[in-house]
Amino acid sequence: MVTIKTIAKLANVSNTTVSRALNNSPRITPETKTKILKIANELGYEPNLNARSLVTNKSYTVGLFFSNITSGTSRSFLTEAINAFYKYLSHSYTLSINAINDLPNFESINHRFDGICIISQSTDDDAFINYVTSQSIPVVVLNRRVSMTNVPNVYFDEYLAARQIAEYGVKLGHKRFGLIQGICNFASSVNRQRGYIETLKRYDINLGKSLIFPGDYTMQSGYRAMKQILLMQEPPTFVFASNDDMAMGAYKACAELNVHIPDDISIVGFDDSDFSEYLTPALTTVQKPITDMGKIGIQWLSQLMSKEALPEIVCAVPPELIIRNSVKKINY
Repeated sequence: MVTIKTIAKLANVSNTTVSRALNNSPRITPETKTKILKIANELGYEPNLNARSLVTNKSYTVGLFFSNITSGTSRSFLTEAINAFYKYLSHSYTLSINAINDLPNFESINHRFDGICIISQSTDDDAFINYVTSQSIPVVVLNRRVSMTNVPNVYFDEYLAARQIAEYGVKLGHKRFGLIQGICNFASSVNRQRGYIETLKRYDINLGKSLIFPGDYTMQSGYRAMKQILLMQEPPTFVFASNDDMAMGAYKACAELNVHIPDDISIVGFDDSDFSEYLTPALTTVQKPITDMGKIGIQWLSQLMSKEALPEIVCAVPPELIIRNSVKKINY
């Protein structure tokens, strides 16, 4: 087994100097650090995290918490979020993926994490956020705007994004609009629905209950909702599916009923999932930059774990409507 002592002997330096090099300390020269790291890499050195934890009183583990992993979090969103954290988190730390709704109790997280990022989808998470802050664990909340003024928060403006979708449909001449909802108690669903409906009202377009269809962010629910829409006597010409997974399900329903997109009906999704540009026709959707949010979140959390002050604690990441081929201009 390769140890710090082994590296120190080969580099002809003290154990302390090796430790400083491995921990990126500025107290040694760049030349010495380079020499030590080269030897460590050649020997395949792996730090003993348990021993290191005892010395530093750190776990060297960062927790990434979702509201719920099994329900309401699409696979594409989950994958992109995890990849972002692996990309930007320091290799000194282990990433632990968790779901808030799976915790037996909040106390089970004590002493396990040096810092926590929460990708929050519901106000139900507020109790957990408050508990983490009460334990003085560095925390950053991503995805939705939270009411706690002392919690670093990187969020996405779902309302503005849905407004852009509605305005785009109106601009292209559509007058009959439909909506496939997300999970009702998720902040994302509420804000997307509110932005869409309130914007249409500004153009004197009323989205009645008969044009709002339940969904749960799964492909199956999008499929079921679109089946109902297409069997209406006068279906809408423009449908906003509240995420790309449901839009994909809607595509399948259209194909089965021989309804052509966008000639017979226009569909817009949300999230800009990896598969959206490969659908036929390519899906118009809103880009939700979870990678950008993750990058900011990790940077902020790293600063908090190093006891550095943040220049700001609230950051809104703007939406972008990605226009592809699933929406048609209507000429009356």
